[in-house]
Amino acid sequence: MDPQVLLAAAAGAAGASAFFLASSGSRLARWLPLPRLGGKPKGLVDVRQVKNPHPDWQPGQKLPHPFENRERIELDPAQLGAGLYPFVISAVVPRPIAFISSLSKEGVGNLSPYSYFGVMSHDPPYVTIGTCATGGRPNGMKDSQQNILETGEFTLNMMSEWFLEAANHTCGNYDRGVNEIELAGLTPTPSVRVKPPRIEEAAVQLECKLRHSYPVKNSKGEVTATIIIGEVVLVHVLEAVTGKTGHGHVFVEFDKYAPVSRLGGNTYARITETYDLPRPGKEWQQRDAMVSKAKN
Repeated sequence: MDPQVLLAAAAGAAGASAFFLASSGSRLARWLPLPRLGGKPKGLVDVRQVKNPHPDWQPGQKLPHPFENRERIELDPAQLGAGLYPFVISAVVPRPIAFISSLSKEGVGNLSPYSYFGVMSHDPPYVTIGTCATGGRPNGMKDSQQNILETGEFTLNMMSEWFLEAANHTCGNYDRGVNEIELAGLTPTPSVRVKPPRIEEAAVQLECKLRHSYPVKNSKGEVTATIIIGEVVLVHVLEAVTGKTGHGHVFVEFDKYAPVSRLGGNTYARITETYDLPRPGKEWQQRDAMVSKAKN
């Protein structure tokens, strides 16, 4: 498995900027095949490559702060209670979205998006999902969590703009046993190494097996969330959204992939602008000498 496929998929979803899409009440921009900067292949989204915010910056140089008022407020998570949720989802942004397909022990399908999600490693390729306890259920578990813990399998389908509205429709607080795939009009397709189906509309589909789960307790000792760690055992990626690196490795082209991410509230985001910043070499440890050399 090429780790660049997994990393590019998750990073692309997390890197959305500038142009925001509300999950309801907004219309997607018309899908026009617009070229990328520098004659790159045409994509589904017009992504502009722009200059970084401070192109003349030198190492060690102080950068201007945008706010004159630097007063801070302190928030104690143990005291916030329900106020923690709106803060966390608006502060930790953008977040990639795991579109999780799972099956109950009885074989009933479930599909739901989770933005408490990230890729943790590439060798082996591990993904982590956070599921919060929910009221109104005897065991406090969301369907995805219960299914994964009972069967040990799931598929993770990365969300793209072309099926955003249908994907968002699966996040309702539906009764257990309701198949959100059918409800949203999405298309299940058989997996190869796990039983839960993949979602045909998704360009990147990851078949996963449960490796670990950890209950999370709050300051009162109550289990309020569960961290699920899964291993990607097989990747399916639409050839039309892929490219090859100079070494021949497969990667995902985000302007074709059109990933979406979550912000606070009901707001999603798309990628519209990018800029490249090279990683500094070890020689920059000698900052003064390198700055002098750069100026000359």
